[in-house]
Amino acid sequence: MYKVALPWPLLGSLAGILLSILGAYCGWFLFPDMVHKRVEESVVITDGSEQYQRFVELPQPLTFKVYIFNVTNPMKVQQGAIPIVQEVGPYVYKQYRKKRVKHFSRDGSKISFIQDQLYLFDQEASSPYRESDNIVALNMHMNAFLQVFEREITDILQGFANRINHRLNRTPGVRVLKRLMDRIRGKQPFNWVQNIVETLINSAKSVLQIGENDPGLAILLVHLNANIKAIFNDPKSMFVSTSVKEYLFDGVRFCINPQGLAKAICNQIKEGGSKTIRELKDGSLAFSFFNHKNGTGREVYEVHTGKDDAMRVLEIQKLDDNHHLQVWLNTTDNVESSMCNQINGTDASSYPPFRKKGDSMYIFSADICRSVQLFYQKEVKYKGIPGFRYSIGENFINDIGPEHDNDCFCVDKLTNVIKRKNGCLYTGAMDLTNCLDAPVILTLPHMLGASNEYTKTIKGLKPDAKIHQTFVDVQYLTGTPLQGGKRVQFNMFLKSINRITITENLTTALMPAIWVDEGIQLNDEMVAFFKKRLINTLQTLSIVHWAAFLGGFGVAAICLIYYVVHRRQPAVVVAEAPLK
Repeated sequence: MYKVALPWPLLGSLAGILLSILGAYCGWFLFPDMVHKRVEESVVITDGSEQYQRFVELPQPLTFKVYIFNVTNPMKVQQGAIPIVQEVGPYVYKQYRKKRVKHFSRDGSKISFIQDQLYLFDQEASSPYRESDNIVALNMHMNAFLQVFEREITDILQGFANRINHRLNRTPGVRVLKRLMDRIRGKQPFNWVQNIVETLINSAKSVLQIGENDPGLAILLVHLNANIKAIFNDPKSMFVSTSVKEYLFDGVRFCINPQGLAKAICNQIKEGGSKTIRELKDGSLAFSFFNHKNGTGREVYEVHTGKDDAMRVLEIQKLDDNHHLQVWLNTTDNVESSMCNQINGTDASSYPPFRKKGDSMYIFSADICRSVQLFYQKEVKYKGIPGFRYSIGENFINDIGPEHDNDCFCVDKLTNVIKRKNGCLYTGAMDLTNCLDAPVILTLPHMLGASNEYTKTIKGLKPDAKIHQTFVDVQYLTGTPLQGGKRVQFNMFLKSINRITITENLTTALMPAIWVDEGIQLNDEMVAFFKKRLINTLQTLSIVHWAAFLGGFGVAAICLIYYVVHRRQPAVVVAEAPLK
C-alpha cells in the first residue's frame, strides 16, 4: 500500500486555514460568550460579593453642581418690570451615597434598602465661588405660601359655588323657571319675563353663596397682609437677600417669635409637612432647597438584584412598598394607574448591562416624581473606555398634554398663570405641585426648549444644549456610567395675587430660582480599575482573535502561493557523468 505524502506547503496552508477558523470561532463565539458570562457574574448583586460592596457604597462620590439665578433688579420687579437674572455658580458639592440594606427577598432576586446621602462643599472645584456669597433670589417659601393660600381660597369659593348650583338645580321651582326661560329666550314679547326669571335665580345665588367681595374674606385678607411682615421678616419684595449656604442647606429663617394670627399661620405651615421647611431648636422655621436630602434617607426602595436576569439589575420594583406612585392623575375610574405614575428604570447610579445601539432605557428620579426615558445618541470614548451616549427626548417636558397621551401630568393646580386652555402648561414646563407640595415648575436649565410664552417673561437666560441637556455616557457591556449629568431647573410663577399688597404691581413671569447638574465623571483611579478588569482583557482577547484569524489566513495564503509558484517551474534534468 502506498502512502500519499502532501507537500509541506499544502500542509502549511491547511494548518493556516484551521488556525484562521479557530480564531474566527474564538473571536465571534467563544470569547463573547465568556465575556457575557463574566459580566453577568460581576453585575449580579449577591450578599458579600464585590458588586454588593459597590452597591452599598459607591466607589466614588457623585458631583452635585448648583447654579443660582441672582436677581439684579428686585425693586423694579416690584413695580412691574421684567425680572433680570444673572447666573452665579457652580457651587460644587460632593455627594456621597450609602445604602442601609434591610433584607434580600427569599429567592434572592430583590433587595430592599434606604439610601442615605451626604453633601460636602468642594471649595476647590467651586472656586472662585464660596458658600458665604450673598445672593438675591426668589423668596420661595413666601411665594409658595401666598400661591397655596390663593389656590385654597379659590377652591373653597368654587366648591361652595358648585354646591349652590347643585342645590338650585335640584330645587323644583328653579327647574321650572329655567325651562320656562329656555323656551322664551330670544322671543321679543317675552323678554321682560326672561329678565324676571334671571333676576330671581341670581338673587337666590347671591343670598346663599360667599363671593370674593364678602366682608369676612376682605377682613381675612387685611389680617394676612398685616401678618406677612411678622411671618416673613418684614419683606420689601418677593426676593430674599441671603447666603448661598442658607438658601441651599442651612435654611432661610422665618416665623421668628410670631404672635396671634401669625403664630397660627406658622403652625399651619409647619404642619403642612413640606420637605423643604423644618423647625429649628428655637421654634422658628427655615426654608432650604436640599437640607432634607442631606443625611438619613426615608424612602424604602426595592430593586432587582439581577439574579436569573442580569438585564434587570438595579431596576426599581417598589418605592415605599408601592409598585406605582400616587402623585399624578389616574384614569377616570381611579382603578388603573396611569403611565405618569409608573416607576421604571434604575436610580441612575448604574444601568443594565449589554446595551445595544439604538435602544433606550429609563431612570427614575424621586426628586421630580417620575420616570424619564433616555434615548441612544452615538458611540463615544471616555478616557479610552468605549461607550454609548444617551440623552432625554421630547417626551420629557416638551411633549406633554392630551395630544401626546400623557395629560396625566397636567395637574392644573395653578390659578391665574400662563398656561393653555386645557390646564396644561406650554412646551418645556411641568407642574410639580403634586410632587413637592409646592407650586414649583420644572424646566430644563435656562428654560432650554421652553415656549416663548415663558422665556419672554425673563431677561438674562442663555440656553445652550451643550451644557444644559441631560445626558449620560454608559459602558455598554457592564452598564457602568462613565460621565454625564441630570440637569433640571426649578422655577415658580411670580404674579399678582388679589388683595395681597406685596404682589399688587407684579407682572406675571415664570421666575427661575436654581438649576442643578447631578452627575459623575469616572475618576482616574476608577478608570484604571475598569481598564484592568475589563478593557485590557477585551483588548487581549481581541488581539488573540485577530492574530489567529489573520495570521492563519496569511500563513495559508503564503504557503498556497509558494506551492503554486514552485509547481509551475519546469523540472531541471541533471545529466550524470559517465563512469570511467
